[in-house]
Amino acid sequence: MSFNQFNLDARLLTGINRAGYEKPTPIQEKAIPAAVKGQDLIGTAQTGTGKTAAFVLPILNKLMRGPRKQTRALIVTPTRELAEQINDTCRALSVGTGLRSATVYGGVGATPQIRALEQGVEIVVACPGRLLDLVAKRHACLNNIEILVLDEADRMFDMGFLPDVRRIIRAVPSQRQTMLFSATFPKEIEILAKQTLKNPARISVGLSRPAHTVSHALYPVPQHLKRALVFELLKETSTDSVLIFTRTKHRARRLDRQLDQAGYKVTSLHSDRTQGQRQRALKGFKAGQFQIMVATDIAARGLDVEGISHVINFDMPDTADAYIHRIGRTGRAERTGDAFTLTTPDDEDMIRKLEKIMKQKMKRLFIEDFDYKVAAPPRQAPRPPREKRASSSPSRRPNKNIKKGPRRRS
Repeated sequence: MSFNQFNLDARLLTGINRAGYEKPTPIQEKAIPAAVKGQDLIGTAQTGTGKTAAFVLPILNKLMRGPRKQTRALIVTPTRELAEQINDTCRALSVGTGLRSATVYGGVGATPQIRALEQGVEIVVACPGRLLDLVAKRHACLNNIEILVLDEADRMFDMGFLPDVRRIIRAVPSQRQTMLFSATFPKEIEILAKQTLKNPARISVGLSRPAHTVSHALYPVPQHLKRALVFELLKETSTDSVLIFTRTKHRARRLDRQLDQAGYKVTSLHSDRTQGQRQRALKGFKAGQFQIMVATDIAARGLDVEGISHVINFDMPDTADAYIHRIGRTGRAERTGDAFTLTTPDDEDMIRKLEKIMKQKMKRLFIEDFDYKVAAPPRQAPRPPREKRASSSPSRRPNKNIKKGPRRRS
């Protein structure tokens, strides 16, 4: 099947060809025809399967006809990085059409976003909080929305955005097309879908299983030897584009610093970095300026970097779904990739869950000549409590005849 068979506006083929799209992925093949017809849609697909283009192309196709310079399509997404990525896809696929898009999210100044909205854009890609703020201040208008996309709905639920999403839904016209994409469907998302969509088409591709193009390996290791083992893995691995996940931002910062001191070109992505720092890190990693990016789960979803050869889980994630999203950063678009996970005895329950999902035993590997028996460094003894300074004045008993007034709160 080719993109010509979707009956898209011929002017969109320029952007499709320039973007290097040769044939539709399974999610595009199933979702685009239903979306072009104007149907509401619930989409579930593995990460890295071309989901973004599956809703962007139908949006552009509809916007080719009708008024310009007013916001007619709204895409709501949980993170700034994903908003920028979707916006990049909108711009790439709309080349030569005159259609414009803009991003709206917090963590940066609102003035450029307000200016873009005032100049008139047909598509807004937004995170919930900043969008509602601009709507309340009348800088953004949702009265003309014809298409609403809720992307990564389960992630928005996890991040506590569901009340904001409901407010956005109430703010857009009831007569519209709605597309909801979610990797998983907890009860709250099922309820949201039932309340928001009308007779939706359900599209599911590769539900809840890791990409088949990724090879998985577990590396059992004591917790205190994880850093040393990562360095050994990197010595034996092509490090042109490696993504390392840690559980905490503190651990990400420390590993970033240690890799930099070892001579690697490394950057990091976590919640303590400013939006400008995040964008520079992503841009540099995509361009090959950095060999390695150390990230928390803020980067697990929606991060689209071509050619990531290896994902290393420094820490096992908390859920099987998080594991699937992490390792989905490699093996994208039918490319092969490797996922290495450092494990401790505490991770056995999660390993069993993953093996059940993948319906196969995950291989355990050990590095030759690596000393797994190095003892953990001794814990620092707690500091003794400070001795109370002896009073030079004689002790005095409180005078029971003195009435105490009410305590004042500081």
